[in-house]
Amino acid sequence: MAGQIPQSFIDDLLARVDVVEIVGERVKLKKSGRNHSGLCPFHQEKSPSFTVSADKQFYHCFGCGAHGNALRFLMEYDKLRFPEAIEQLASRVGVEVPREGADDPRAQARERKRKEGVNLLEMSASFFRERLKMPEAQMAREYLERRGLSPEVQKTFGIGYAPGQWEALKQHLTGQGVAEAVQVEYGLLVQHEESGRTYDRFRDRVVFPIRDIRGRTLGFGGRVLGDAKPKYLNSPETPVFHKGRELYGLYEARQASHRLERLLIVEGYMDVVALAQFGIRNAVATLGTATTEDHLQRLFRVVGEVVFCFDGDNAGRQAAARALETVLPQMIDGRQARFLFLPDGEDPDTLVRKEGAEAFEDRVTCASPLSEFLFDHAAQGRDLSQVEARERYASQILAAIEKLPEGMLKSLMLSELSRRTGVEQSRFEALMARHAPVVEEPPLMPPEVMSEAGFDEDSPSSSNAGRPRRAASSGLMTRVLHLLVHEPRLAERLPEDDGWCQAVDDDSRLCCDVIALLRAGGYTSAQVLLMHFHGSQDGERLATLARRELLIPPASRGAELDGLIEYFRRRQRQRSPEEELESLLEKDRSGERLSSEEKLRLVTLLNEVRG
Repeated sequence: MAGQIPQSFIDDLLARVDVVEIVGERVKLKKSGRNHSGLCPFHQEKSPSFTVSADKQFYHCFGCGAHGNALRFLMEYDKLRFPEAIEQLASRVGVEVPREGADDPRAQARERKRKEGVNLLEMSASFFRERLKMPEAQMAREYLERRGLSPEVQKTFGIGYAPGQWEALKQHLTGQGVAEAVQVEYGLLVQHEESGRTYDRFRDRVVFPIRDIRGRTLGFGGRVLGDAKPKYLNSPETPVFHKGRELYGLYEARQASHRLERLLIVEGYMDVVALAQFGIRNAVATLGTATTEDHLQRLFRVVGEVVFCFDGDNAGRQAAARALETVLPQMIDGRQARFLFLPDGEDPDTLVRKEGAEAFEDRVTCASPLSEFLFDHAAQGRDLSQVEARERYASQILAAIEKLPEGMLKSLMLSELSRRTGVEQSRFEALMARHAPVVEEPPLMPPEVMSEAGFDEDSPSSSNAGRPRRAASSGLMTRVLHLLVHEPRLAERLPEDDGWCQAVDDDSRLCCDVIALLRAGGYTSAQVLLMHFHGSQDGERLATLARRELLIPPASRGAELDGLIEYFRRRQRQRSPEEELESLLEKDRSGERLSSEEKLRLVTLLNEVRG
């Protein structure tokens, strides 16, 4: 349901569950004094270094440093997002998860509509599975048998059959009281533009249900049995199904193993299912689209390594280049991306049948690392003995490296580029610095704020103490973000009018998201804040800021925040009327609610601009 989970509920929930019980269901524990011990589930070890304390309701590994409470363990071990882990803990103790703003009629209507849609799609999936058993599905069963799919694999993936009649599913659902308009909305029926007549979208096809991370059916893919076009047909975009976010087979891969380390991205349903038939249970497929940032964020929440699988022809190389562009910004330290190119004319389905599982797994193991593919792709078709070709080669690679997040990989890539080109690394770093956005240095604390905080701006001994400390990016909003990560309670000092918080870069956008979250949930715990963003690039950024010491004395942090907000407000007032008007209009168009002050300002600006 819409809205944030209140902090008080989270605290109460953690007090009612037992971390020893939660961990013990997934890890073999042995009583050891007042604690329990076992082999750590988060790294390979032979001697137990993993302890769970019933008194402290906390787990800790002395080998890899993993630690946390029952909520964090579920998120790490079961690869759940924060709300999903809360839901699972709540179901154990038989309570409903409350949400701030849940009494909003619009939010209730959205949630009701979503549940109705999921129930409708589950009903349809059951219908398709049952029809696969009928005499009319003989050709479908023969097709699956020819593809070598066992009944067990068919059951695991919920494969079914859509009858050839125009209205088989429509009549079934209508008989269950589902309106035709709802069936159209969720992509099960097609409506003819001229006549208005509706008919089944999937007809005479083997049907593959597309499930979310929790196993709920969101849509379908259908493989034609005859010569009709298209060969593969997906559900359209619906209120619950978005091709750019969902991945076929991710749910099934997680069900097969709770300790996935790598996921293989392939092209189609049959590739995923055929690999599973041969025991390779870690493949997923995009749904007729290129791999998106949403796909990768979802995958990297589950595993640390993804392997892209492409045909070895020119089209496959071009697709790989697009995937490279998408994955570069996601490559924070600890993640790995590799590229596997198959022999011409082969796909994973045909190749695993020809070579067997072991040989196919060997290909995956030997797939090209991201760095190797990047350098090879940039060199393709260039005579690097020529200075001009080397310049273009280096420029292309440098442009790619600039997209990497700050970290060890970025440094190593620059070093490797220097080695391959003979150009000093410092020259490349200087070029990157020239391309970096320039951030205006703000006045630090206003004099009156510094005085109240006990700082003397003219005193040499306190000049450093009075300055807002710089975070790594030197961004002004990063300073606010750093303060809020260490002390979420400071959000209570922020003005209700959030027009000062402009999402002009990643940190300022994240800062706006954090403020909205803290206000909605009333959170005061930094740990809970980090858990909300766990597994995402934003989560890594917040964790980095949380690890960075906040040198400002606790008594002065509120004044520090006030000074920064005042600076942003002054900057905002210095904008031209046209810029300020466009900003307010954009906020209104995006659906954000304007404060009373902003509404009055909007009217004033409209009058000014219009003469």
